[in-house]
This record gives sequence, structure tokens and C-alpha cells, in this order.
Amino acid sequence: MQGADPETVRRALADRDPLPGTRGFAGPLDDRLVRDVLGRYPCFSDAAPADGSLGWAADPTELTDPTRLPAGHVRTADGDERVWSLPDPAPVTDRRTAIEGVRDAIETSVGGVETDGLAVAFSGGVDSALLAARLDAPLYAAGFPDSHDVEAARSAAEWLDRDLTVVELDHDALEAAVPAVARATGRTNAMDVSIALPLSLVAERVAADGYDRLAVGQGADELFGGYAKVAKAPDDPRLDADTVRGARRETVATLPDQLERDVLALRAAGVEPVAPLLHDDVVRAALALPGALLVTDRGERKWALRLAARAWLPDRVVFREKKAVQYGSLVARELDRLARQAGFKRRQDDHVSKYVASRCE
Repeated sequence: MQGADPETVRRALADRDPLPGTRGFAGPLDDRLVRDVLGRYPCFSDAAPADGSLGWAADPTELTDPTRLPAGHVRTADGDERVWSLPDPAPVTDRRTAIEGVRDAIETSVGGVETDGLAVAFSGGVDSALLAARLDAPLYAAGFPDSHDVEAARSAAEWLDRDLTVVELDHDALEAAVPAVARATGRTNAMDVSIALPLSLVAERVAADGYDRLAVGQGADELFGGYAKVAKAPDDPRLDADTVRGARRETVATLPDQLERDVLALRAAGVEPVAPLLHDDVVRAALALPGALLVTDRGERKWALRLAARAWLPDRVVFREKKAVQYGSLVARELDRLARQAGFKRRQDDHVSKYVASRCE
């Protein structure tokens, strides 16, 4: 069982409790497979095992015909059954209580992380800075030399009075990593690969330096309203929801797919991810936030998280806006350049994905 002890998962099954106080879980339990409500760990089984068993793996490349177990489900020989759904609590009406709930949950979750063998993936934004401020572990950032992420990480590390190791990327490193990341994640689409590449390259350096665990800030944008499309609800066509809270719920529903990609990429690079901001306690506190503490009427995103973070971080880090990793690191731009250099022109439909697929042949 990944992520939690079996008895905790048995109680969660008996109580139908989707957030039993874990960092997620997946794997075999008695005569079935289970995967937590947010899919924080990958879980696969062969679609038609020769012996009729539920032979499973956390890595789909270990199976002949891997079939993903959906988040929140149990799989038996008779098929899949959803047993957990994400809670939809009424919003906490008192602003101070809501923010304190987030702060207490982060304090508990991050404070409970063991730092032996741990490094922190650091981009200079509020999510990773929270981890850096609370964990006595070295900081690593990745990006091309002139990238926003490298500058942001360096300045934030200085403000926090922390040392920083920068993994400066170049075309050779990017080109070499493309097929490995695509094969590890089972994905060749440009978006997934460009997100996973900087994570993978940081993880490779972390592993080479002797660390086997990497703390990441995954989940904060989804849980706390960090996306522009959430802030624009109901006017953004990318989401169906007509409220900020509804839009946030839609983005949270994308986490199982994203987390599977990230976990597979990081493990293939030699480290085990640790995601304190995805602890059940943090999830529960985030889901109870009113829309105005996700996005303010001035369009400020992740507002409750930022206000809670002031307990540990200076305001110039707390309120700093940051680009998505694939853009802030310039990986998306340079992956596009590699594709064009290889003869895949922008006039072609999805030319970067075609380039990635060609590297895996």
C-alpha cells in the first residue's frame, strides 16, 4: 500500500470517509485495489491478467495491458466501484476562522514531514516558499538561464536567507530528457511533457546529490483558486461552472490526472515526491473556503493561502505572482524551438506533440 497504513484505509472504507487524514494512498488491500479520492498515487492493474488475479503496479510500464484505477474507486475481480467522492462543504462564513483553518492545516501537514533525505523543489512562488520556510532541506530550482523561474527562485531564496541550487537547463539536457519523460508518464502531448520536464530535471539533480525525496507544492493552485480561468468564472469558456467555488471544484477534479503524471516522472528520475499541500487536512480546509477567499473582487488569486502564509513568509514572497512552471522555466518555449529545429513546423497541427512522439519511436 502506498501512502498510508492498511488499517487507516480499511477504516476509511468502512466509514466512507474520503479524507481520513492521509497524504493519499493506492494499492492492494485484502482482495481489492484502492485509490484515494484525489488520486495522489498512481495505481494500475492488467486489464485481463492471465491468471485472473488483480496483479497491480504503481508503474504502468511493469504491466502488459495496464488499466488505470480511477481516483476514489475500489477494484475487485468483478469490476470498479466508486466508494469516495470529494466533499462539497458549505463555505465557512467567518473570514478569520477560514484563514486560521488553512494556516493550522498547513502547520500540521508541513510540520509532519520528515526531512531526512529530503530536498525542496523551489520556484520562488508562495507554494514552494511555504515548504522552504518550514522544512530544513536544500532548495533546488530549474530553468533556462534567462527564465522567470530562475530569477524568482534566486530572489526569494535571498529574501528567505536560504541557499539555492539552480539547475540551469540547455537544449542538450532538454532534448535528452524528452523521450525519458514521455515514456515514464505514458504521454507525448506537449502540455504534459513541458510540465513534467523541469520537474524531472530537478529530480535528476536532486537524486545525483544524494537525496531520495523531493517536496513539491502540487495542489495549491487547484485547491486555492490559483488559475486565471477560476478567477474569470463564469465567463471563461474552459470551465462550465458559474461560480468561483464551482470553477475551483472543476480544477480539483483534474488533480488525479496531473498527479499521476508528476509522480511517474519524479519516480523515474529517482526520487519520491512529497506533497504537503495535498494532505487531507489542507484539502478539507481549502474546500470550506468561500469564493471571496479564493479570488478577491480585485482578481487576486489564492487569497486565503496567501493570508495564511504571512505567518511564515515576508509579504514580497506571499503576494508575488508567478508563471506556470512550463512557461516560467522557458521549457515550453525551448521545446517548441527544438520541435521546429527537427522539422516540425508551427503550421502543423500540434507540432510539438508530434516532435515528442517522434523522439519515442
